[in-house]
Amino acid sequence: MPKPYDPRDAFYRRAKAQQLRARSAFKIEEIQQRFRLARPGGAVVDLGAAPGGFLQILARAVGPAGRVVGVDVAPIRALGGVVETIQADVMAPDLEARLREKLQRPNADLVASDLAPKTTGIRQADEAKSLALARRALDLARALLHPGGHFVAKVFMGGEFDAFFAAVKGAFEEARVVRPEATRARSREVYVVGLRRR
Repeated sequence: MPKPYDPRDAFYRRAKAQQLRARSAFKIEEIQQRFRLARPGGAVVDLGAAPGGFLQILARAVGPAGRVVGVDVAPIRALGGVVETIQADVMAPDLEARLREKLQRPNADLVASDLAPKTTGIRQADEAKSLALARRALDLARALLHPGGHFVAKVFMGGEFDAFFAAVKGAFEEARVVRPEATRARSREVYVVGLRRR
């Protein structure tokens, strides 16, 4: 069975050197630099947040007056500062209410999702699971974002991707597909960015 992280991977080594919890931090950092999704003082929800790479970058973006709430089914080691976490399944029916409570404000400025299914190696099944998680993230974004808020979600290309992208375009003034530099060469993942909630 292959190791989950290749120590020869340049992004893995950079993450270690910068005390980032995961190489995925560079993915959200690149997207943040391109689109400025999170701003000082903003409120952010991070779905699929363990082990905390996205949280570290997003906390830096919102600064000391901001708020970042991370959710994962796995426990997330405390980061402190503006970051709060919830250990929960994103499909839990009470999650929206729990997020609102932790945000301590009526709406979020950004909903980010790095949710990924446990892969089986069966392409169609993995794509379907990925899209189900992305659709849940979009539903939460519709519920939590104020008009003008932003959305970013990881999804595997294929299957019903076009229908998902159309749904994002319908909910936001602009939608983009981004493949960050830190994405592994063999990966089918991309990030769908929704700008300015309608």
